[in-house]
Amino acid sequence: MKYETVIGLEVHVQLSTQTKAFCADDAAYGGAPNTHISTISMAHPGTLPRVNEQAIKYAVRLGLALGCDITRDTRFDRKNYFYADLPKGFQTTQDSHPICVGGSLKIGERNIRLHHIHMEEDAGKSIHDIDPKHSLIDLNRAGVPLLEVVTEPDLRSADEAAEFITQLRQIVRYLDICDGNMQEGSIRCDCNVSVRLKGETEFGTRCEIKNINSMRNAKRAIEYEARRQIKIIEKGGEIDQETRAFDAQAGHTDVVLRTKENAHDYRYFPEPDLLPVVLTEEYIEDIRTNMPLLPHQIHAELTEKYGLSDYDANVLLEEKENVVFYKKITKHTKNYKAAANWQTNIIQAYLNDNQLPISEFNLKPETIAELIQLVDDDKLSNAAAAQKVFPELVKQPDTPPLELAKKLNLIQDSDEGNIEAIVDAVIAKHPDKVKAYQKGKKGLLGMFMGEVMKASGGKVNPKVASRLLQEKLSK
Repeated sequence: MKYETVIGLEVHVQLSTQTKAFCADDAAYGGAPNTHISTISMAHPGTLPRVNEQAIKYAVRLGLALGCDITRDTRFDRKNYFYADLPKGFQTTQDSHPICVGGSLKIGERNIRLHHIHMEEDAGKSIHDIDPKHSLIDLNRAGVPLLEVVTEPDLRSADEAAEFITQLRQIVRYLDICDGNMQEGSIRCDCNVSVRLKGETEFGTRCEIKNINSMRNAKRAIEYEARRQIKIIEKGGEIDQETRAFDAQAGHTDVVLRTKENAHDYRYFPEPDLLPVVLTEEYIEDIRTNMPLLPHQIHAELTEKYGLSDYDANVLLEEKENVVFYKKITKHTKNYKAAANWQTNIIQAYLNDNQLPISEFNLKPETIAELIQLVDDDKLSNAAAAQKVFPELVKQPDTPPLELAKKLNLIQDSDEGNIEAIVDAVIAKHPDKVKAYQKGKKGLLGMFMGEVMKASGGKVNPKVASRLLQEKLSK
């Protein structure tokens, strides 16, 4: 392909503060329309904003995690534009003194540079599909605190853009500053897309795709927009700088929202009602000292301390709650690999099938550790533990696993005398297969094991049975 796609992202991260950015209104998602509002968020004359300090702390936390320079004298500005769901007629944001500057986020082997991170407030929500003649306005979201993470135009594919959003979402969740719920709009992004011939150093004219709320839609929007621009260039046309919307149902970016706009179109000027925020070295160091562990640090811990593979560590890291539950299991067992298998396979499959978050899982970590110990002690086969005892345990969470295994008659027989008698009977029953095995058909061991398990009702210890079979078949 002779064209290269150039992408810059503006990712909006909704902060998990209890109150809004500049007033004490409830910032929680949901609620009846227009109930999380006040005279301040409604912009009544004479009301004054004040900065939410928790939002400042969260911004610094993210900046430190991404290697940004923290602005010691950070200031707010007014961005002037009209939206029906923007009650003030302007947005309180940061232009000249953003709270974080520079930094980067590594995806794969590439470091994607950040231009800056700034603080701002969200707008309300316009609803167009309830009343056939009117648009309805819900201002519950107006004034909710956001961080906007602005990258340099370093991304070169839709896959890279999606991976950037995925990695950023993981980081903000591990930092406990955002729930990362894209369905509720906790993370949204604008994609700036341009194309150029490979080898060119000048950027093409960009188009901005607004308010994309999933990694999948980001990929689709970028891929479509790149194809659209290439077609225009190939026909001898020129790209107009525009802001476009992505129609997720139709899969295109053909809806033009605005034509060329630049910073001066918004008439930025310093916010007169908010003083500059001065951050001391002690304040920043206190936040640094109390930072939660980041995903790459936990990955190192899982692989080095717990001996997990990169694959197992990455699967656990996909959801922070999984790591938390896993570490609770390992307080009660040293079989870290088995704990990871239970967490990522059996438990996760159960949660997926029942559409439950792990916070609603009804078994205690120590119960899972008891199951692992039963398997390690050869009292229970792994299959019986996962397929028979576990499904009953979630129905009877207060019953000890050993008691339940006994009740289900699943405790393994590890007595060599008993198992040897079964093995001898199976071998005597299949003399032709014995000769074939001894002539080199070692794959028949599986058949003999199946017969032993069948004869015992699946209750013999398979390790002991396999060892005895191999010893006797080799004579």
